[in-house]
Amino acid sequence: MIIRKYISSDCKEIIKLFYETVHSVNAKDYTDVQLSVWATGNEEIEQWDKSLSEHYTVVAVIENRIVGFGDIDAIGYLDRLYVHKDYQKIGIAKAICDRLENAVHKSKITTFASITAKPFFINRGYKVIRENKVIRNGIELSNFLMEKYKSFDN
Repeated sequence: MIIRKYISSDCKEIIKLFYETVHSVNAKDYTDVQLSVWATGNEEIEQWDKSLSEHYTVVAVIENRIVGFGDIDAIGYLDRLYVHKDYQKIGIAKAICDRLENAVHKSKITTFASITAKPFFINRGYKVIRENKVIRNGIELSNFLMEKYKSFDN
């Protein structure tokens, strides 16, 4: 597995990975209606590329295929972390998250974790601050504001 920085030409493949992951991996924790407003299949490539380019974004690649991606901003907000449905539980999310957390020099990392991702983040030392409700097209989705404090070794 190679982890490298995001480039704009990755965007279309990343959006496809996002859609497929949400609609398969997250299906155990969310209804079909919730999944359809979370990942609509109509994501705007230009908006995604702008956001991913402005953040520190990495992709995980196996055999020339993007199998995961994640991004974090300069203040330590970990925005997205997704791993392809066929590559779950083999260390890809951990490797991406390690890279993202180490990329910012902030003592606190925050994220909004899905019900599905919450155990992963707890295992990484994140604490739940509160449950969060998001309304998309009139449909309520639950996630969790989580944070982790990291130390800097001198």
